[in-house]
Amino acid sequence: MNKVIISDDVKYIGVDDTTLDLFESQYVVPHGVSYNSYLILDDKIAVMDTVDARKTKEWFANLEHELKDRTPDYLVVSHLEPDHSANIQLFVEKYPQVKLVLSAKAKAMLLQFFDIEDIDQRCLVVKEGQVLDLGKHHLKFIMAPMVHWPEVMVEYETEEKILFSADGFGKFGALSYEEDWACEARRYYFNIVGKYGGPVQTLLKKASALDIQMICPLHGPILKDNLSYYIDKYQIWSRYESEDEGVFVACASIHGNTKDVALKVVEMLKAKGIKVAFADLTRDDMAEAIEDAFRYSKMILAAATYDGGIFSPMEDFLHRLQHKGYQNKTVGLIENGSWAPLANKVMKDLLESMKNINICQNTVTIKSTYKNENLEAINQLLDEINE
Repeated sequence: MNKVIISDDVKYIGVDDTTLDLFESQYVVPHGVSYNSYLILDDKIAVMDTVDARKTKEWFANLEHELKDRTPDYLVVSHLEPDHSANIQLFVEKYPQVKLVLSAKAKAMLLQFFDIEDIDQRCLVVKEGQVLDLGKHHLKFIMAPMVHWPEVMVEYETEEKILFSADGFGKFGALSYEEDWACEARRYYFNIVGKYGGPVQTLLKKASALDIQMICPLHGPILKDNLSYYIDKYQIWSRYESEDEGVFVACASIHGNTKDVALKVVEMLKAKGIKVAFADLTRDDMAEAIEDAFRYSKMILAAATYDGGIFSPMEDFLHRLQHKGYQNKTVGLIENGSWAPLANKVMKDLLESMKNINICQNTVTIKSTYKNENLEAINQLLDEINE
């Protein structure tokens, strides 16, 4: 069990999953992930969410260790996604007297996941601002629809001023692995929550009225110090503002010639003293590329023409950006084609479907391999993107 200390009455009963390779079957998690769950011990006992089915045995062991000879009164269901709700059925079978505390939308969705008898008697449906009295501790419920599912709610514990933030403020990485918060929290946010900036802004506005001393998310570390740092990051991310001034260069190259041009562009940008990040979309983590596309103020895309369109890794990347609500950026385009270059046109069409994207007028066309004659066009593109 992780030695995570919250307080005398609020216990951490979550688990690390260090053998998971793909979160949600698509995101590489080299340092695993945590499934966080919490226990509030008071006159009444509340369990705050369950964990993924991969860790059922350990979670129940953690729960029983902290309960000792007591039994829970409530299971608060913040979010029905299976990595947090997988053990609801087993929990109500083990503790048949327990009440499930959840939003109306969560109750409506519950039977899509579980076969729970007498559901009306088992559920305590709560509304915005409603308070659950546990004794010394009180849970105030705040609805957070589409952060990032429609049934989500968060809870504010008024005695110790704890925000149980569901997937908000979460990050990849097991708690047993120490690393900088921002990098993996950013990758988590833009790939999982990123489309829903508006709902996140609504939740942040609600949270601004609370005296929050601690944030307990469903993934990642408990946040206790310098909370303004984490909240400011969420403000930037959910407003679709650029976190860093600089250029993200992403390429999709078939035989390496397009990549050679992209790397030359990286070199030229660095020589100008510009902050640059680079991704080879055929090999690098796509989720990290999405993260960097949102992070930097500008982006240059270099793609090979393929089957009358663009090489599929670039097409995949642009569709993912589209799905995640990419906006408010300046983008430059570089294409390669041996006989009929079309990549710039296709990339431009996809980018124009996104909100407030400024596409540079100067573009670059490479015919098979870089030649010195291409340098002028590249310089014109770099001059424009750095205006």
